[in-house]
Amino acid sequence: MEIGPIQKQLLVHGYDGWLLFDHHVRDPIAYRVLGLDAESHVSRRWYYWIPAEGEPAKLVHAIEDERLDSLPGTKRIYTSWQSHRRHLGAILEGSRRVAMQYSPDCMIPVVSLVDAGTVDLVRSLGAEVVSSADLVQYFEARWTAWQRDSHFEAGRRVDGVLSEAFRRIRSDIGTTGRSSEYGIAQFILERFREEGMVTMDSPIVAVNANSGDPHYGPDASSSRSIGDGDFVLIDLWAKIDAPGSVYYDITWTGYCGQRPPSRIRDIFEIVVGARDKALATVDAALRSGRQVAGCEVDDVTRRHIARAGYGDAFVHRTGHSIGEEVHGNGANLDNLEMRDERQLIPHTCFSIEPGIYLAEFGVRSEIDCFVEPGRALATGAVQTEIVRI
Repeated sequence: MEIGPIQKQLLVHGYDGWLLFDHHVRDPIAYRVLGLDAESHVSRRWYYWIPAEGEPAKLVHAIEDERLDSLPGTKRIYTSWQSHRRHLGAILEGSRRVAMQYSPDCMIPVVSLVDAGTVDLVRSLGAEVVSSADLVQYFEARWTAWQRDSHFEAGRRVDGVLSEAFRRIRSDIGTTGRSSEYGIAQFILERFREEGMVTMDSPIVAVNANSGDPHYGPDASSSRSIGDGDFVLIDLWAKIDAPGSVYYDITWTGYCGQRPPSRIRDIFEIVVGARDKALATVDAALRSGRQVAGCEVDDVTRRHIARAGYGDAFVHRTGHSIGEEVHGNGANLDNLEMRDERQLIPHTCFSIEPGIYLAEFGVRSEIDCFVEPGRALATGAVQTEIVRI
């Protein structure tokens, strides 16, 4: 953890400092930013103050006074609640805008980790509490060159496994007349292991009406069979099995037959059109030097689907940040579930995955988008037509 880059960003945003706080390891972001061990026993409150200029300061309890010894800065020790308040007030004296893991109205829940009482305490000391969301994105969501390479390598492997999964469905139907959602999901997981990849959850393999549930997941007891004339959605995500690697996350659809019904084709074209407009919007903004926010891109995709008459059937955000966890802490493409006004910044990645979910079937088309200085690009294969299984 280097103080200099953090202080530079504090000055960029006009913050007097970043107050990182924890109790009982409630804030994993603070531990990652500071390089602290999140597995350690923490029974007392600690604070680490990084001012925009000057030396950092630590506030720890006498029982756990070594808690922040690995970090630079002066140390204050409290025992009573009165001394706790007095020392915190001294640390923040003269500071007007204090960034914390807080989000007004909990608009960005992954950042809203500080409890309301602590926010009240800091405000009572004369400071305005502002959201650290932009700082979190800058220090948590940007990829290194190695992480970018790991993503593209995961993409090559995942794209290959997806193609194999569609072929496996075809083989199963040709051999026994039926395949199954659960069987294909287990096949994908096994191929991930063989390809040296890991994932946090089982993939989504959803047939017909099940594809109309955005978070459907088959299990051994409820799995449906797949046969001729069925529509299949596969959503899969994985990363290479190496420390610091990042996820690749995509969704494709296929049809067990030569020609999908016209209604499925029509819905697919609407969804793909929305997806492509989102990517084009980000890329055009970056090439022109204009900043673009996640909520703005969500508006583009949502407007496209609404104009086609299916606005009520698009029930989730357009995309999510991607990192070491499949849902990262960068900007999301969202003006539905939350209004994410954070800018899409270089060296970050997010999914673009509009969908239309109906009673009889649902279509989602998902790609990953990586932001480079001056452009945005899809990081893997892009589906342009329904797979004929």
